[in-house]
Amino acid sequence: MRGPHNLWRLARIGATFARTGALGLVLEAFRAPPRLRLAVWALVGPFRWLGLRGDPALPPATRALTALGPAYIKFGQTLATRPDVVGRELADQLRYLQDRLPPFPTAAARATVAEELEAPVATHFADFSDPIAAASIAQVHRARLAATGEEVAVKVLRPGIERAFRRDIDAFHFAAGLIETILPATRRLRPMDVIAHFEAIVAGELDLRLEAAAASEFLANTGDDPGFRVPRPLWPLSARRVMTLAWAEGAAMGDLAAIDAMGHDRRALAERVLQLFLRHALRDGYFHGDMHQGNLKVAANGDIVALDFGIMGRIDEYTRRVYAEILYGFIRRDYRRVAEVHFEAGYVPADRDIDEFARALRSVGEPIFGMDATRISMARLLSYLFEVTERFGMQTRTELLLLQRTMVVVEGVARSLHPAINIWEVARPVVEEYIRGNLGPGAILRDLSRTARVLGRFGPRLPQMIETALIRQATLPPPRPAGGGRAAAGWLIAGAAAGAAAVWLLLAP
Repeated sequence: MRGPHNLWRLARIGATFARTGALGLVLEAFRAPPRLRLAVWALVGPFRWLGLRGDPALPPATRALTALGPAYIKFGQTLATRPDVVGRELADQLRYLQDRLPPFPTAAARATVAEELEAPVATHFADFSDPIAAASIAQVHRARLAATGEEVAVKVLRPGIERAFRRDIDAFHFAAGLIETILPATRRLRPMDVIAHFEAIVAGELDLRLEAAAASEFLANTGDDPGFRVPRPLWPLSARRVMTLAWAEGAAMGDLAAIDAMGHDRRALAERVLQLFLRHALRDGYFHGDMHQGNLKVAANGDIVALDFGIMGRIDEYTRRVYAEILYGFIRRDYRRVAEVHFEAGYVPADRDIDEFARALRSVGEPIFGMDATRISMARLLSYLFEVTERFGMQTRTELLLLQRTMVVVEGVARSLHPAINIWEVARPVVEEYIRGNLGPGAILRDLSRTARVLGRFGPRLPQMIETALIRQATLPPPRPAGGGRAAAGWLIAGAAAGAAAVWLLLAP
């Protein structure tokens, strides 16, 4: 239903921001030029009465986003971690969206639990509290198991949330298509693909069985990480709209006063948050994709406890190596190598000048080194980086969107704990450890070993595959000068020979 009716929805978004008083705050936070501000007010101002009223008790930005719906709340949660981008006032307003949204009635939650677990609530839980935290998609109740007395957290989806998200995503698809049509230059940013990527992520959040599976996998990967905990899921008490996890006690990561009262070193916590994220992304290729303050706790012993596993990111091994080389190049200030990696991975069109790209990357990276974070304008840095990507025709990489977004969020969390933290200095030991283990001679041997195992599985079929390729080549018409079938057969034979040689080298006594 991505039709013109969405024009009304888009108009109402602007009108809602105007009516709630959030429009001026947002334009100021993003440092909109005066002409743009005048144009926006001229377009939206006269129709502000069409906007949603929202809850007058809430601050303007929070009031607007909560009135518009869950997808807009998700966007606000991300911005809440970046006071350096949107300003302290707007970030403080948006932090409300992380875990203090208005809850839905406990009776509705109990009805959902009973329906999903196919038994009255009292059958499974001796106690079932009122909501202790409410977010855009679900809310959490504290409960006690009837069988063992163990304390648990029970997450329940909001009633009607699936339909609300479908409506919002529909409007986003329409807006992305409109942007690509009206502004062709934006197509390199692939707004339609970005929205499709966001839609796929949200779909995973709306089935709590998938979130329980994500928590289980994340726990298995990180069980030996010092200073980090993941609550275990209770599978018999989890279903599509209900998930039960072991209870995790601690202070919210955004509650700095409570963290200080517990006597924890905020700088050490900030460094650990950053390093844990990088270690999970690089070592495991599987990371928490929504690491804002509302999804992190600090336990009494200083452990960081992760919550809410609806958004998890996964990157393949090749992409991890590319990402690590890019980070390592920036850390070493080797901008030529960073540029080469971008070209090798196909992130920059091959017809662009690699030296010019390296110089542009230097202009982005150099201001960071030798400064503490309090003197760096992240908003200005991001703006200039966007100009660089536009100048060199870089397209949006949807496979890296969640990784990049989470990196921004995690840095924001770290800076809220310790404003003077420098991401590059903190990242260095983790990235260097990954580089040593995955880009040296040992990594080459592991790659050859995996290749040998694959060829071993297909070994009995290789002669037949080569014979089939040769017979097919013999029956084809003469190839064109550029190559074609004969070249393909040649590559197949060469690949088989190389694979056989690799097997021999690895298995020979």
